[in-house]
Amino acid sequence: KKKKKKQKQKKLETNPPKGTRDFYPEDMRQRTWLFDQWREVAKTYGFSEYDAPVLEAESLYTRKAGEEVTEQLYNFVDKGDRNVALRPEMTPSLARMVMAKKGGLGLPFKWFSIPQCWRYERMTRGRRREHYQWNMDIWGVEGVETEAELLAAMVDFFERVGLSAEDVGIKVNSRMVIGEVLSELGIPEDKFAATCVLVDKLEKVPIDAIQGDLEELG
Repeated sequence: KKKKKKQKQKKLETNPPKGTRDFYPEDMRQRTWLFDQWREVAKTYGFSEYDAPVLEAESLYTRKAGEEVTEQLYNFVDKGDRNVALRPEMTPSLARMVMAKKGGLGLPFKWFSIPQCWRYERMTRGRRREHYQWNMDIWGVEGVETEAELLAAMVDFFERVGLSAEDVGIKVNSRMVIGEVLSELGIPEDKFAATCVLVDKLEKVPIDAIQGDLEELG
């Protein structure tokens, strides 16, 4: 009788998936300390913590077809034949949660979260395919008071961890302002969203990497 050859077992990969990382105890201590700072600041300003599933329906993100986030989704079809995705950002989940209450949430409200987010994108120094971020949202208040409060919370955090204006700067993103600038430059409205995506990339990738896209937009 011929003996069956034993199938060679594939060597176990000990590295985490590309773009992700392990948190050993010493790393967790640092992460926990940082998250605690965020939580303390948020609670000082009267924010309540919330969370949502890291796995969401793919349609929650693909409704805005053409945006960069759609192209960077970690998406797949699950065993129930549902199109799902790992969240690339928290705002769509927050909007879904608010809509699910059908007006039952008292306004205004102030919520914060520290979500893990995923994007399948080209990795650069300090930018992986999964990351945590600090989100603070105020709903039901019009005017610049909300922006002022959020900026104050950011400055409070930096001061608590020993960072000053010499170490870090704060940039305010306003689509209304950039819309006015692009309009003055003659950028048509139908190319506004695509142009914003490229402008956002200017500080993340070399200009040569997006030169072709800029020329294509005119």
